Amino acid sequence: MLDTLIVLIGPTGVGKTELSLRLAETFHTCILSADSRQLYADLKIGTAAPTAAQLQRVKHYFVGTLGLTEYYSAAQYEAEVLKLLDTLFEEKEVVLLTGGSMMYVDAVCKGIDDIPTVDNETRQLMLRRYESEGLEQLCAELKLLDPEYYRIVDLKNPKRVIHALEICYMTGRTYTSFRTCNTKERPFRILKIGLTRPREELYARINQRVDQMMADGLLEEARRVYPHKDYNALNTVGYKELFKYLDGEWTLDFAIEKIKQNSRIYSRKQMTWFKRDADIHWYHPNQETEIVNYLRSQL
Repeated sequence: MLDTLIVLIGPTGVGKTELSLRLAETFHTCILSADSRQLYADLKIGTAAPTAAQLQRVKHYFVGTLGLTEYYSAAQYEAEVLKLLDTLFEEKEVVLLTGGSMMYVDAVCKGIDDIPTVDNETRQLMLRRYESEGLEQLCAELKLLDPEYYRIVDLKNPKRVIHALEICYMTGRTYTSFRTCNTKERPFRILKIGLTRPREELYARINQRVDQMMADGLLEEARRVYPHKDYNALNTVGYKELFKYLDGEWTLDFAIEKIKQNSRIYSRKQMTWFKRDADIHWYHPNQETEIVNYLRSQL
């Protein structure tokens, strides 16, 4: 049997965690998290990170390994996952990767472009400029320096805009010039399972999950990490809304409703991204038997 990476993906709140545990147990393997926020040790509640009991059931990687102020990128994730898979596949024929961070999933499955690592001096300079000049000014600058990337980038996402400018200034080349978008060959097979639910069902689960997070202490968690609120790790649904409450701008009820709304919006973005991939086989999370049968037929 060929070494096989099973990739279990789907929007936030769809039910990936519990099914991933049962699939890992079924195939006697471990789980690699593809969630860019579950990497941070201090964000357990707001990222719906695996609980201590779940971590005992199945060995997990890339959960709770970073401090809030540590820089991390999809390129680092790609390199570390591929290195780990080399080791894991010596003992296992199947490994499971699951999560909803689209770029992290693509980094492992398709590879990302060999874009230079930004030096700390450039990163700090651009961060200061963002804080002093604002996103609109940086977008205008990107339009001048790299009009091609300006046309396709999410101009409301400061991380994407800032990173493109960092590359422009550090290398003297456009960010576009480094983007080849070629799929890299992998020395293992990839089987992709996508989980989906009817929209009303998914939205109800998202709303319920936010209420449960609040009951579990999300506000207290947000209060603990509030001193680090300007770091990218915390530019995340669930925390940025509660920071508005802690800043006195919003009421708590309004902040909670915004968490639910922004989580629903994010789930739509995830589905739009994933549905571009024709290699994903889609199932409702309740179709566990069908999923297992399909995977066994492919192994």
